[in-house]
Amino acid sequence: MSGAPGRAPAVIVPMAARHREGWEKLYRAYAAFYAVPMTDEILGRTWGWLMDPGHPEEGLAAEDADGTLVGLAHFRPYPDPLRGCDIGFFDDLFVDPSARGRGIARQLIEAVATVARERGWPQVSWLTAQDNASARALYDQLARATTWVTYEMLP
Repeated sequence: MSGAPGRAPAVIVPMAARHREGWEKLYRAYAAFYAVPMTDEILGRTWGWLMDPGHPEEGLAAEDADGTLVGLAHFRPYPDPLRGCDIGFFDDLFVDPSARGRGIARQLIEAVATVARERGWPQVSWLTAQDNASARALYDQLARATTWVTYEMLP
């Protein structure tokens, strides 16, 4: 996949300890985009999940040629009882605003799709905000929007 003229696409690799500082910067920006309060405790817990091979949450990092983290993806298996198998669930996708327009979000989505194929997941699902037009324009090229409605209950 080619990026913008004169700019190479990112290299997609599994999230690793060396990514912590860049990941934290991007994850804070991601939370701010969705107006979700972010604390050091949440960051520590989420990072711990990503670094724990026994936890289902996994991460991919998009690195620039100099190793700078410019994008992230978090995903996990999600049991589908009607099918009797796991499917993939894409929790988070974020690309640094300064690196947008280079195809990095597409690279991250395609990398998660590769993981899904390797693991035999028949689909990958995700949610996005109704008004996230730029993300939805990409998602509409790669997947189909469903007719399902999402509910949230506060117990």
